[in-house]
Parts: sequence; C-alpha cells; structure tokens
Amino acid sequence: MPVTLTEPGIEAVFVPATPARDGRLALWHPAGPGAETDRRTDTMTLVVPAGRSIRRREVPVRWVDLADAIDALVDLPADAPCGESVHAWAEATRDALSLIGRGRLLPAAADDGTDGWRLGPLDPTDAARRFVVAATLPPAAHCTVHRVGPPVRVTSARWLLDRFGDAVADAYVRTAAAPTAAGQLAFAAHAPTSVRDAGEWLATTATAAATDIAIALRLDAGAGAGAGVDPTADQADDTDDTDDTDQAGRAEFVGVLQVASMSDASLVLDAADLWVAPDAVLRRFGPDVETAVLLGLRRGARAWPPLKALLDQARPDRITLSGDEVADLLGPTADELAGSGIEVLWPAGVLDTVRLTPTVSTPVPNADSGAGLDFGSLCTLRWQATLDGEQLTEAELEQLATAKQSVIRLRGRWVRADPERLARLRQSRQVTTGAALAAALGGSLLVDGEAIDAVVEGPLATLATRLGAVGDRSAYAPPDDLHAELRPYQHSGVAWLAEMAELGLGGVLADDMGLGKTLQLLALHLHRRPLGRPTLVVCPVSVLGNWARETARFAPTVPVRRYHGTGRSLDGLADDAIVLTTYGVVRREADTLAAAGWGLVAADEAQSVKNPLSRTARALRRIPADARFALTGTPVENRLVDLWALLDWTTPGLLGPLERFRREVAVPVERNRDPNATDALGRLVRPFLLRRRKSDPDIAPDLPPKTETDRVVPLTTEQATLYRAMVTATMVEVEEAVGIARRGLVLKLLTGLKQICNHPAHYLGQSAPVEGRSGKLDATTELLDTVVAEGDAALVFTQYVAMGLILERHLAERGMRVAFLHGRVPVARRQAMVDAFQAGELDIFVVSVKAGGTGLNLTRATHVVHYDRWWNPAVEDQASDRAWRIGQDRPVQVHRMVCEGTVEDRIAALLDKKRALADAVITSGEGWVSDLDDGSLRALVELGDVEDGD
Repeated sequence: MPVTLTEPGIEAVFVPATPARDGRLALWHPAGPGAETDRRTDTMTLVVPAGRSIRRREVPVRWVDLADAIDALVDLPADAPCGESVHAWAEATRDALSLIGRGRLLPAAADDGTDGWRLGPLDPTDAARRFVVAATLPPAAHCTVHRVGPPVRVTSARWLLDRFGDAVADAYVRTAAAPTAAGQLAFAAHAPTSVRDAGEWLATTATAAATDIAIALRLDAGAGAGAGVDPTADQADDTDDTDDTDQAGRAEFVGVLQVASMSDASLVLDAADLWVAPDAVLRRFGPDVETAVLLGLRRGARAWPPLKALLDQARPDRITLSGDEVADLLGPTADELAGSGIEVLWPAGVLDTVRLTPTVSTPVPNADSGAGLDFGSLCTLRWQATLDGEQLTEAELEQLATAKQSVIRLRGRWVRADPERLARLRQSRQVTTGAALAAALGGSLLVDGEAIDAVVEGPLATLATRLGAVGDRSAYAPPDDLHAELRPYQHSGVAWLAEMAELGLGGVLADDMGLGKTLQLLALHLHRRPLGRPTLVVCPVSVLGNWARETARFAPTVPVRRYHGTGRSLDGLADDAIVLTTYGVVRREADTLAAAGWGLVAADEAQSVKNPLSRTARALRRIPADARFALTGTPVENRLVDLWALLDWTTPGLLGPLERFRREVAVPVERNRDPNATDALGRLVRPFLLRRRKSDPDIAPDLPPKTETDRVVPLTTEQATLYRAMVTATMVEVEEAVGIARRGLVLKLLTGLKQICNHPAHYLGQSAPVEGRSGKLDATTELLDTVVAEGDAALVFTQYVAMGLILERHLAERGMRVAFLHGRVPVARRQAMVDAFQAGELDIFVVSVKAGGTGLNLTRATHVVHYDRWWNPAVEDQASDRAWRIGQDRPVQVHRMVCEGTVEDRIAALLDKKRALADAVITSGEGWVSDLDDGSLRALVELGDVEDGD
C-alpha cells in the first residue's frame, strides 16, 4: 500500500539491517507520549529534546520498509509539513538514486556472506557532496542510541548516511522478476544468496566501496612537450630532422598517480611520496591504503588498458603516454575511468587549444549595377586557425585536418584540435551574401549544418557597421516636388528608406496603420527620381484608388499608371512613373512585370504575402528591382514565418533557409520564449525593419487619445439554448475524432458559436425577424443610436458578410444612413462609399474586416465597433486604425462587443496576453484552439454560469 510521509511534524530515523535492503524507517513524533504507551505499540529508545535539554526516552514508532518508502521520499514536496529529518532522508534518497543512475554501484558481500549492493566508487566531487549532506543531517534523523552511558552516544550521521545509501542501492536494483526459491540469482532477487565462492572478486569491489581515499591520474607534459619550447631555436646536439607530427606516437606525456584522502581535503600526495611516507601519514589515509590503490588500479585497467603498466611496477608511480593514449582521455574514456574510481586531472597549460575561426571575404559591390549589393552573389569562406593568438599557416592547417587524432605535436608543443570537425567544415568554401551579412550583424553562420561564429571582412563588414549604427538622418532633405510637410518621424523614415535603397538592401517599413507609409514611399520615389527608374507599387484592390489619390495629392508631377483591369499595358511607360497594380495581377502576369526594369518595388499591405509558399509570394519574388520594400503595420500577424517571408523578399538569405529558421528561431522564440533567441533575432532584423507605433513618445502628440472598451452583453434565452445545444452535439463528435477531422470539427464549433453570439438569424441563415433576439445586436443598436444622436459617425466591423447584411438592413430600418463595404463590392463603388462617408453623407459604415480592415482612410469616424472578434489583436488594431490615424483630430472610442460567459468572453482575456506578444513582434497564431485537449476545449466553449435573459 502507498506510503505517506507528509504527516505534520513527523520525524524519521533510519535503522540499518542485514541485508542492507531490509533497512527500515522508524517514524515518530516529538509531541507523542513518553514511555507510558500501549503495549501493543512498537517503541524505540531515542535521544530526543526534553525542554531545554535532551534525554533518552522510549517513543512509539511506526515502521516503514525503506524499499516501500523510496518513491514517497523522491516525490516529497519541498513544502511538505513533515519534520526536517524526513526532508533530509528525501534529499539523501535523491542523491543515492543520482549516483545509481550514473553507474556508481558495486556488488559486495554482507557480513553474513550474502549478496548486496553498495554505492561506489565515489569521485572526489561525489564524496564532498555526501560529506555536506551528512553534516546537515538533523539530529532527529540519527538520534538512535549507539552506546548506553555514561555518556550516552547517538549514531554517527556520516556512518548512518553511508548505510542508508547502501540500503537504497541494494533495494532499488532488485527485480521482482528474479527467482525467489532455490537457484535464485545473486544480486537480483530479494531473497539473500550466498556469495562466499566469489570472495576474491568481491574483495576488490568491497574494498573500493569502503575505502576513504580517492585515486587520480594527473597528466603532466613530458620532456620536450612544454609550451615554452622554442621550435626555431638551434639544437646543441645532432638530432634527426623528424617533423613534429611524427613524434605524436612518442611517449611525451606522463601520467602521475595521485592519492587523496576523502575525509581530509588537504591530504593529497603523489603515489611516489605515499610509498615512502611515515606511518603517521599512512594512518591518516586508512589502514588499507596500499591495497585500496592496487585494487583501484585493477578496476581502472579494465576500463583503460594502459593502466596495466602501473600494475607491473612494484610501487606504482607514473607511466609515460603516447599522443594517441592522451587523446583517448579527452573522450568517453575519462568518464569510464571516473566510473571505476579514477579521476583524470588536466593541469592548466598542458594542452594548447587550436582555435578555428571561419573568415568570410565579401565581394566589392558592382557600382554599375545600380544596386549596392547583389544578394545572389557568393562570398568566399576560408579558415583561420590560431595557437596562442598566432595564426597557423595553410600547411599547418592541412596538417591538423589530416591528422587522425585529437592531440598532436605542432610548433614544438602538444596541441588539441578536432581534425574530423575541421576536415568537415573546410569542405564548405562559399556562402551566400545574405548569410554572410547576417553573420556580420552578430548572427551565426551555418556551415555544413553547424551554426558557428564567423569573422566577416571587406565591404560587407563595413556595411554591417554602417547598418548597426543608429545614425543622425537629419541631413536628409525632402524633395522639392513633394507637396507635403513631413512630420519628424516621417522625415526619419524617408531618410532610412533612401539609405537602404542606396545600399540595394530594401527593408520593411512597419509603421502602425495611419502613420503615413504611403507618403514616405512617395517621398522616396521623388528622391530617386533622377535615376530614371520607375516604381512598382503592389497592393490590395481595395486601396488601389487610395494610392492614385495620394500620389496626385503629394506628388502631382509624377506620372501614375494603373496596371489593372481591361486594357492594361506598360507600353510607353515614363522613366519616372509610378505603376499601381494588385497582387492578383502580379500572380497572373509576373513575367510581363519582371521585364520592365524597376528601380523600386513596394508591396503595400505586405501581410497579404505572409505565406512564402503561396503563388502570389512566389510570383512577387520573380520581379527584380534595385531595392524592394514591404509596407505593413503588422510585420508578424500570426507567426514569425510572416517576418521571414517579408525579409526573405526584401533581403534574400538574411534569415537563412525557411526550415532552419523555423527550427532554430521560430520554435525557441514562439514556444519556449527563449530570451537569447529573441535578442539574437531582434539584433539581426533591426537594421532592416523600421517599426514605429502610435504610442511612441515622438508620435503620440500627433494623435488624439484612443479609448478601448470591452462591452460585455448577455445572451437571450434563444441564444443560450442554441449555444448549449451546439456545444453538446459537437463535443460528442470532437471527442471521437482525431487528426484533421478533429480540427475541422473544432473550427465548425467555434464558427457556429460565434454566429450564435452574433444573432440566431445569422446562425440559422434567416433574414428576419431580428429585433429582440440577440443581446449583442440590441446593445450595438443602442450604442449607435447614441452616436448618431450626438452627430458623430461610426465604423462597425464584422468578419461575416451575412452578419453585415443583417446589420445594414436593421440599421437602415431605424432611419440611419448606412452602407456596407465587403469583398463583393466593385472597386469603383468602394471608393464612392468611402468618399460618401468622409463627406458626411453616411452615419454608419459597416465594413468587412477582410475587405476594409486595411488601407482605408476613414477619419470622420469617432467610434469603432468590433461586432464580432477576429481573435487576432493585430488584425483588430489594423481595423481600428482606419479611424485612429494621422488626420484624425478627435478622440476615438473602440468598442469590442463580447457575449458574457461564452467562448468570446474567455478568449477576450487571452487576447490581452497575445496583444502584448504582438507588440514584441511575436504572436502565436490561432491554431492553439484546435490543439487543445478535449477537457480544455470543453472548458473554453461551455456556457458559463450566467443568467439567460431577453
């Protein structure tokens, strides 16, 4: 039955037994009765506190076999209310199991000649740790009477801790599957088994476990191997002209046998001194120190045969080692020796390490190309190897690479290198310019699958220095033909765009919506107008008209051509023209556009190509330009792959291959929240991503305040009934489904619940009636009545066309001037609707999030209503920014409609956390809902304990 050790105040004393695995814990309570106890209760004589002193007394105890208590001790919570002694034995159990897990386990014979296991051999670190554990063992853990007075003695903490460790070892490794009758297996079955016939073999292990010494092999440089030898000095004698590497097999290292006392850290002697030490010193090591050393060497020789040379000596002292043998000790052999009780010591300075550093030489940019840097070019990779800061020659580097061992002679000294790694890395001779630039900016270089630090030389290093510096861009002068006054942050933005374009790098202008990305791009075009190269702007169809109007307003001297619709053509295109097209046209006519010879290509609302594998993204990559810029208010809309897609278009190769980016950057940052990975990514992308938010101190004064409110509304009885029925029916299917089928059902469930929260008519596909059936519609109608009565205007966002139509019809029936913009509205009609709203001809503008959530300027609105939640803070912010943007001179109120007790209510709280991640350019996407287990999903979607009402 399970053992419980968490009783408040309970203490524990360990009582050893033979065999060790039969040891027991005696549980007792300091506040229990004295000697006057029930005769049926087991008692034990302990030395326990009595007022201000201690005395011997009989206390009632409860016995627990140690074998049954091991699991409870390991799992004992740190805050368990039991006594200090129980916690101490729990720590001792964990330490013993750690040693067992590392193989520190020896067979031995108990006093009665039966089989048993003991902890050992212990290296000095293990021994020191157990000394600390013994020293901190509380009195209540070892308060059994050891000798009856006077004076009364209690059990030694160190002695009892050793017995406890042996008992854990002997109990833990036994197997219930071993025979328990005649013919049982020694060291496997629980029943005692005589091992007297193995006495000689067990004597070796028993002495190792019981000895109080530690054995080590210290490596010293032999003659001629010291770091101070000058390889260029003349030699006094005639020696053959053998290359240093030919000496790798010679005996140039010395292994010195060293013995230390485990009870006295200051007592350490070389074996040569130990053998001639006086008896007084030998006694401090223990009576059997010579035998212990010999048995330890015998065990070590089984792990590493060169130690047999020490056993051939009458008084083992030292052995000479070849380079191959020393190289063995750099790998797993040292761990195997430690497991046998012999530690390998490497004094400082014996081995010098060859440091290998890849150096990337970058090409000089082609001044005639019009672009500062060709990311399609390759950079030369070569290797620099240094020894004590001195660079090795190519011949020496080749010598290291062709060596078959890790320790060789070079320049008159022993050096340590990894020839296999060196030979593998030296096979890569070229890297992409993008990868080299990433390394120059503080990232790592991927060479043959291994991420390493590299030195970048040449123009690319200069470029990295220039990019890494936050320079003063005040010297930039706006073009004379720009019909606008740039705000300070816009002035800085255009200067950054101009600098990046001059370098041929491109980048991502990631200002918040409404901060004037269009104006800044137009200013850049005018700045580069003398180069005589046209600019291509790719944007969603919904903002095509806005670009044409903004160009005519701010750059009226620039020819504008729409490459969209029937009859589109690039014939006779002016050198300084701006061409406006859509992502759909790019997808169909990439080859035609690629032949035009663009100076700039700008992708507006660039989150539209966040999927790097989509047809649109692939087509956009086929259009060359001197520089490419992505314009977006959400560089990371859902996942970091969004950012990779943008930067790999503007600056190809900067973030490496997609799969590597996912594995080494996206997963550590998004899932593990690794601060080092986050910092490294930020450092790398910062020069190529200009991010300004409306909340920034130098921008906030230009905008009126924005107030955001979650308006929690109740469900009607009809809504609550439909909601509960949907959860009940669909969860049964979800719990029986797996894989893609389950994810599809979860999506169906979430969509249905959101539609029910919107309006029963939306969920049921009805057109009427709508009055009084939805708490959300009633609350929204009441809010909009107030807005219109005060003479203000409002935007109402929904992600569903069906719900937008219901809203449009319902609000119109109440006498409001309303229009609905969605994806099926023709382009010309869209602009007319926007103009009508801005001109005050509409009170309410219902907008589909997908069709009008980006690119529109709707500053007449002072209220924004999110009728249903998109569940992505970045998308919601973009929609709100149709009203809260440069040009708005009145406060803006954002209302988010949330149904109480529903999935909307629960996710609203989670969105606050996600919004914080989005601000750090990190979001986790929406797929997490589908990944929830059945219980968590049910808890998320079930209707809470709220009162239904009409």
